[in-house]
Amino acid sequence: QVQLVESGGGLVQAGGSLRLSCATSRLTFSSYAMGWFRQAPGKEREFVAAISWSGASTYYTDSVKGRFTITRDNAKSTVYLQMNSLKPEDTAVYYCAGGATIATLRSARVDYWGQGTQVTVSS
Repeated sequence: QVQLVESGGGLVQAGGSLRLSCATSRLTFSSYAMGWFRQAPGKEREFVAAISWSGASTYYTDSVKGRFTITRDNAKSTVYLQMNSLKPEDTAVYYCAGGATIATLRSARVDYWGQGTQVTVSS
């Protein structure tokens, strides 16, 4: 029973910041690449960011580069997404995901999904 639980979502004004957390349990955390996806109502789920098992490599979708930062703490089995300079178009449910590599996550070959946390950015 692997579990991924997101937290940190909420309502923020444009230009503000939020930090999302994804706490895992019963997962060999340090063996997995971790990532974040998001989905707005009526739209398909899209890849946002991923980080390798060691934290040495990261990858971001173009729309969040320079604004979002993904990090991980293997000692805490937790991955984070720091979101700065938020825009209304960032509004979505954000999902934590675990997979074999950054490449597999980018292709949505995900082994484990979290339940999601809502992020709403107002103008």
